[in-house]
Parts: sequence; structure tokens; C-alpha cells
Amino acid sequence: MNTLRLNSRGPDVELLQSTLQKLGFYTGAIDGIFGFQTFTAVQNFQKAFGLSVDGIVGTNTWNALMPYINGNATYTVKEGDTLDKIAKKYSTTIDAIIYANPQIDANKLQIGEELIVPFGNVVPTNISYTSQILNMNISALKTIYPFLDVTAIGTSVLGRRIQCIKFGNGKREVLYCASTHANEWITTPLLMKFLENLSKSYVNNLNIFGVNARKLYDNVSLYIVPMVNPDGVDLVTGLLSESSWAYANAKRISSNFPDIPFPSGWKANIEGIDLNLQFPAGWNEAREIKYSQGFNRPAPRDFVGFGPLTAPESVSLYNFTLRHNFDLMITYHTQGRVIYYKYQEQIPPESEEIAKHFAKLSGYSLEDVPEDSGFAGFRDWFILYYNKPGFTIEVGAGENPIPVSQFAGIYRENLGILVSGMIQ
Repeated sequence: MNTLRLNSRGPDVELLQSTLQKLGFYTGAIDGIFGFQTFTAVQNFQKAFGLSVDGIVGTNTWNALMPYINGNATYTVKEGDTLDKIAKKYSTTIDAIIYANPQIDANKLQIGEELIVPFGNVVPTNISYTSQILNMNISALKTIYPFLDVTAIGTSVLGRRIQCIKFGNGKREVLYCASTHANEWITTPLLMKFLENLSKSYVNNLNIFGVNARKLYDNVSLYIVPMVNPDGVDLVTGLLSESSWAYANAKRISSNFPDIPFPSGWKANIEGIDLNLQFPAGWNEAREIKYSQGFNRPAPRDFVGFGPLTAPESVSLYNFTLRHNFDLMITYHTQGRVIYYKYQEQIPPESEEIAKHFAKLSGYSLEDVPEDSGFAGFRDWFILYYNKPGFTIEVGAGENPIPVSQFAGIYRENLGILVSGMIQ
């Protein structure tokens, strides 16, 4: 993590403010600006934790914050300790400790043995969500929930890993993905918070949206690709340094399209290719439409590329899908609170019934894709190639990026869809 001090700005500062707020040291706005109120909160945290009180967030202060960022601590077993005592000390459950430490004998703890003790939430839902925060969250969730499988399905233009997390061991395979478009990054914490709550429900043998999580684990293999476009997300959220060549190149591309705000209007990958216009499902038609609209070269959005499947991120998602036999796919976008479920006039078996069920659960409307956006998308290709239910769900309302203040409502509206999609 970067060292932060007075006048620092960016998503790292948002993470700092969010964590200090969670601990009760900070009551100001989470705005990514390291001002005097944040400085004072850091000093109070440092004093409470026996650190050097300088108001600078360096290695020692970050290390002290990390258990609260990652939602777990390492605990060394002492004489007389039991799982019940440890669980009460951290306000957690015995099952949470057991599942985080599959190697232990729960009835015979060894003095000096180190345990991972989960005690808090991991996924923040009130800050700009970057690829760095995503990777931290995935690592923390894997530590707390070792039954999750984490792999990379490929890499981005800038070499960032495109991560996939698998929950469950069932025969039915389902795919959820998000943040194909950079300024639609709020869809990533939507899937990550769902994964966290699903995993927590599994550990504690609870229901999630009325369905037992352990039953879901046994019957379904859910694959989540939470950030298809990490480079673009990092550009929009401010993680990408303004001094980097990638930022300068994106700004140069954007200068050819002055009506699109930069970087908030950026949807494409870092090379200016719209990843949701890269799939072999009417790509030539998409090219003709988008070229006629002026998107005939790298752009912040709507440039189809110089051929289908030329962007590494789209290729990664395409090849990953081909290696599986998904029964259902959902790709999350923003905005409009609508559900798309067709490719042209092709409607796979059961798709319309499932779409109507999703609409009822969420309050979203079912609509036909606008003609000028009806080709070369991931959902288009999935339906065309597999003739299985594939859905684009557009969450939130307003202008992109959707403000994070809408997150709670978006999660509430989509929880039923996310659970129901696993069992349809």
C-alpha cells in the first residue's frame, strides 16, 4: 500500500477513511481526500494502537489496519484456550474458526498453534472499488473461506490478473461476471459482497434469500468473474497514476471524443476497445453501426476493435466460457434497472420464464436491447453459441459511474436474482 499523508488523494485514502470509520475513529465524508479530519483520525488510531503518532500512514500503520481491512486476525493459542473462548473474544462463531482452519483438531487445540480468526466484514461497499482492493478482498476471503477456489482466467493489457472465484461443488455450472465496462465498477462489489455473504451463510449453516447455503454449495458450482476490465476500472476510479503511459494514452484517445467526459465516461479497456463489442455474434453488424456513429478508432466507449476477440480481456472471458458447460450466465452492467434476455429474436428455452422471475424479484423491467447495441456482446454470443439462458442486468439509475450511495439498494434488488440464478 502507498504511504499516505496530508493532502494525499485517491482510492487508498477512501479505503483508509472507510476502515477508520468502521473502527469509530473517523466520522467525516469518505471522499478520498486526506484532510485534517482524516489526519486527526489517523493520529487517534496510532495512539490507541501504540504506534508512533505522526499522522502518516506508512507500513506500521497499514499493518495495524490490515486485520480490520481483511476481516481476520492471527491468534496464537494459549493454555486454557477453547474455540468457544476465542470465538467470544472476537465476537465470531466457532464454525467460522473451524472452517478457516481445516487443519486443526477442534477438541484438542495445541498451545502455540496459530489460528486464523474471522471477525468482521471484508468487502467494503462505500468506496471506489479498484483492482487492488479486489485482489486484497479475494485474498482475505480465500483465507477465511478456504473452500473457495481462486484462479486467473487471463490477464489484461497492463498485465493485471482477471480473477475468478468458484463457490460450490455441484454439477450445475453458473457464471456471473461484472465490470466489463470500466465506469460500471459498482457491479464488482455487488458480486463480491454476495460471495462474502454466501460464504458466511455456508459456514454458519444459514439461509440466504430463503435458500440453505450448504444446499447451494452441494448442488451448484458458481463461478464469479468480478472484474473483466481491471485496467479500465483503475483508470476511472483513480488508481492508475496520471504520470503513467497508460493514463496518458487513454487521455490522448479521449481527446478525440471531447463530448465524453474523462475519465468518468470511460467504458473501454485501456487501449480503447469496448470489451462488450468483441464477441462473434454479429460483430460485423456492430462494426457497421458503431463506425457510422463515429466510433471507428480507439475510443472511451463503443469501438468494436479491429476484429472480434482481439482484446485480451474479451479473449480470456471467451476461452474461459468455452472450457465450461454453463447452464446460465449473468453479466452485470449499469444503468437503467432493466433485464435483457434475448439475442435478436433468439430466446433460449426457459429464458423468458426466468427473466420474468428475475423481474419480479428485483422490480426491474424486461426490455429488448436497442437496435444499435444489439450485437457482439458477451450475452449475445453466449445465447447464440449455447442457446442457454443468458442475461444482461443493468443496475442503478442516473449517470455512470453510478454513485456508491446506491449500493445498498442495488444489492437488495439483486440478491434474489443472484440466489435464484443458481437454482433455476
